[in-house]
Amino acid sequence: MSVTLTEAERKTAHAKPKVKGSGRWKLVVTNYDLYLLLIPGILFLLIFKYAPMYGIIIAFQDFNIFDGFMGSKFVGLDQFEKLIHSEEFYQVFVNTLLISVYKIVLLFPIPIIIALFLNEVRKAFFKKTIQTIIFLPHFLSWVIISGLFINILSPSGGLVNNVIEWFGGTPISFFLDNQFFRSVVVFTAGWKESGWNAIIFIAAIAGIEQEQYEAASIDGAGRIRQMLHITLPGIVPTIVLILILRMGYLLEAGTEQILTMYNSVVYQSGDVIGTFVYRQGLGQQDYSFSTAVGLFNSLVGFILIVAGNELSKKLIKRSIW
Repeated sequence: MSVTLTEAERKTAHAKPKVKGSGRWKLVVTNYDLYLLLIPGILFLLIFKYAPMYGIIIAFQDFNIFDGFMGSKFVGLDQFEKLIHSEEFYQVFVNTLLISVYKIVLLFPIPIIIALFLNEVRKAFFKKTIQTIIFLPHFLSWVIISGLFINILSPSGGLVNNVIEWFGGTPISFFLDNQFFRSVVVFTAGWKESGWNAIIFIAAIAGIEQEQYEAASIDGAGRIRQMLHITLPGIVPTIVLILILRMGYLLEAGTEQILTMYNSVVYQSGDVIGTFVYRQGLGQQDYSFSTAVGLFNSLVGFILIVAGNELSKKLIKRSIW
């Protein structure tokens, strides 16, 4: 019994099997110029991000700067045991969490609100003027901003305390009072970065199809309803992405900012992990302990960003990976 093959079946039977991955190499060769542009970025990551990770070994040593990595005594998890039993670190950990949570809860929605309302401004000149004003503080260093607010909040002649005295109140030493210091940190962070952080959401809004607004307008939806039912849902993926990334920095409460503002009087409320590592590592030259604290900080951040991604994937079906 003979079987007759069609022309297409003959070609298929004699065709050479495709080499797995050949398509990928063809893509690389075709776009070689784009891959060459990746080289500086990859080198930067390798040299300044991955290579220094070798220094993690210090956390498991009684490190001596003169003996170096190879000569310092290996002590295992002793530094982490010291970390767990340190009452000072417990207070620092609590301060870090509180300041970070305050920044997320109070400051994270502000750039979203700014982006939503700027999208409703129709006068281009007015819109650009507002953007310039709210973006400007981002380009000022924390040293300048700290000096500015130290003058504004000064108990002797500061603008805020002058207003308080005018209403019959008592001047407040905002930078020397544990009751107010965290509020100052959160407020100044919002004043400096909220406008700049809105750029991401403004860009996300620009990517929404204009046909949706036209259709909603035809159906009788006003500006508020369009904002709530088109603009806001349209930037939800961006909001989720930024929030997940922000979770990874939960234990980064703003080291540079606090270093320029705090002093020993407000260690109780203002000392965070970053400033604690700075004081222990450079101030007391306890490199092993400060490295252990930094490693703990990084591990917690990694766990939080993975957990946040998985939670987002389950609850709203959106995630980074």
